[in-house]
Amino acid sequence: MDKHLQSVTMKRIERTMENLRKNRMQAWYVDSREGVVPLLETLIKEGDTVACGGSVTLFETGVIDHLRSGRYIFYDRYAEGLTPEQLTDVHRKAFTANAYLTSTNAITEEGELFNVDGKGNRVAAMIYGPDNVIVIAGRNKIVTDLYEAFSRVRQLAAPANAVRLSRKTPCVETGKCQDCKSKDRICSSFVVSRFQLVPDRIKVIIVGEELGY
Repeated sequence: MDKHLQSVTMKRIERTMENLRKNRMQAWYVDSREGVVPLLETLIKEGDTVACGGSVTLFETGVIDHLRSGRYIFYDRYAEGLTPEQLTDVHRKAFTANAYLTSTNAITEEGELFNVDGKGNRVAAMIYGPDNVIVIAGRNKIVTDLYEAFSRVRQLAAPANAVRLSRKTPCVETGKCQDCKSKDRICSSFVVSRFQLVPDRIKVIIVGEELGY
């Protein structure tokens, strides 16, 4: 990245992190995806129970492989051969986990997390249950405000995830949200996380590169 653009980008990241902290969420910055796992090793104790939300970012940063390393008791939603009933059980166990790892659809410069979910298990765990919620997001997830966050989901995140999940929705064909009523729709629960009653429960790691959708 051009050094002048890098300077402006870092100021935006710093502003976002400052406001996350004002909203009683912890915030860290790492330059690249390689810095994520070493930081996680300081945030999660060996032997802890851990779970995760659906996320491309967790794969891109090596987090899923790290959780499968044997250091933790991992409720693995991506384990091969899970039946629908077993997957539901994994989702429910996540509420009792010591740590829940996920990404986010958008982070506003005002220090808000914006997420849209299908079943709702991811946003539900972010709101309540696990002792610690660790959010990992590339710099591309930072937006100015909630209006831009909503637009980002409609124009990019939701259509890309619908393609990834092989959903039969209009956005797969058009590349943008049609506010459909399809039975395959993945946009059901819209959640904004602002000020936290439990300080520092949510921990946000911003990565200085583009990750996920």
